[in-house]
Amino acid sequence: MEYHYAIASHHECYVFCKATTEDNQDSRSRDVQNHSLAAFEIAYSFSYQKTNIGIASCKTILKIMRLVNLNVVFVSLLVLIEVVSVCNGRVLSPAFYRKSCPQIGRIVRSITWSKVAANPALAAKLLRLHYHDCFVRGCDASILIDSTSGNTAEKDAAPNRSIGGYDVIDEIKTKLEEECPDIVSCADIVALAARDAVSYQFGRPMWQVLTGRKDGRVSLTSEASRDLPSGNANFTTLQQQFAGLGLNIIDLVALSESEFRVQKWFKLTDQTVGTYIGVAHCAVFQRRLNATGKGDADPSLDPEYAQFLRTQCTTPPNPAVAVALDANSSVSFDSHYFVGLRHNKGLLRSDAALLTDPRSARVVKSFQGFHVFMANFGLSMKKMGVIGVKKRCPG
Repeated sequence: MEYHYAIASHHECYVFCKATTEDNQDSRSRDVQNHSLAAFEIAYSFSYQKTNIGIASCKTILKIMRLVNLNVVFVSLLVLIEVVSVCNGRVLSPAFYRKSCPQIGRIVRSITWSKVAANPALAAKLLRLHYHDCFVRGCDASILIDSTSGNTAEKDAAPNRSIGGYDVIDEIKTKLEEECPDIVSCADIVALAARDAVSYQFGRPMWQVLTGRKDGRVSLTSEASRDLPSGNANFTTLQQQFAGLGLNIIDLVALSESEFRVQKWFKLTDQTVGTYIGVAHCAVFQRRLNATGKGDADPSLDPEYAQFLRTQCTTPPNPAVAVALDANSSVSFDSHYFVGLRHNKGLLRSDAALLTDPRSARVVKSFQGFHVFMANFGLSMKKMGVIGVKKRCPG
C-alpha cells in the first residue's frame, strides 16, 4: 500500500492519499471517504500541534484508516480542511465572530483558564457539559435552560444531575455581553469553554472549534434520559446511538472515554460537592461483581480488580461509597485509561463493551499511544461539536 501526503501551513491542510489493495469489489465508497477524511484530519492535527510527521506516523494513520475493516479499492482525495457547514452561502467557521466580536477567543480563554487553574475539576465538568448538550437536540445550549413549573428541563434529568460548570458559562456570557451585546450564542460559549478547559493543561488549543451555532429554546428531561449513552450499555447500543448522530466507531471510543472516564483525568477534590471527581458509586457497577446472582464476577473483569472492588463495596451497596473510574488514575489528560481497559480493568459495563467488538478493540489498542489518542480525540470533539447545529449567518 502506498501513502503520499503533503501538509502546508496549519491554517490549510492539503492531503493527497493513494491507497490500493487486492480487493476491488468494495462498493462502500461513502464509508471509505468518511474514514479517509478522518485519517487526513489526524495528519492535520499533528501539523496543528507542530509535531513532525514521519514514516511511523504515516503508518499509524493508515492503520487507523483500516480499523473499520474497509477494503479500499482506490482512494484519491485532495482535501482542504477549513470549514464544514454552510448557512445560506455562509459558513460555520472558526472566524464567525471575526468582525462582530473579535475578542471572543481571548475572553473565553482568559476566564476558562483562570477558573480551571483555581479548580482543575472544572475541566472535566465543562467538557462533559458540552458532550451532554450535543447528544440531546444537538449543540444548542439547551442544557443551560432552567426548568419551569410546566416543564422539567434537560439539566434536571438524572444523567445531568452531576453536571457542573454552569457558573463559568454564565460569567463568560456576562463579559461577552458587555463587550459584544446580543452577538455570541451560548452554544458557541459552551463549545469554546470545553476546548479551552482541556487545553489549559497544554497551554495551547488542542482542537479547532467552529462557531456560528444558534441557541435552542426547547429542553426536555425525557429527551436527555433517552438520548444520553448509559454506563451499562452494550456495544451494539452504543454504536447505534453514535451512528445516529453521524459518529463512527473511532468517535465512539474517543468520546465514550470523555463521557465516562474524562473525570478521572482530573481526580481532585471537588469543593462544591465534597466528594471526588472521577468516581462511580458501587450501585452503578454492582452487577459486574454479581453477574449471575451467585456472587460471581463478570468474566470480562480482571479477577484481581474484581476482588479489589469487593473490598471497597458492601452488599447491599452503600450509597456513600464510590470507587475511582480508572484503575490507572492520573491527574493529567492522558491515555492511561486504555492501558487499564486492555487489561480488563474497565469499571463500567460500557468500558468492557469496547472490547467485545474487534473494530473498537483495535481502536482501544491504538489509543494507548497518547499522540494517536489526542489527535483522534480532537477530531471527534470537532465532529461532535457540529451535531444538529442550528446555524446562524454572521451579521
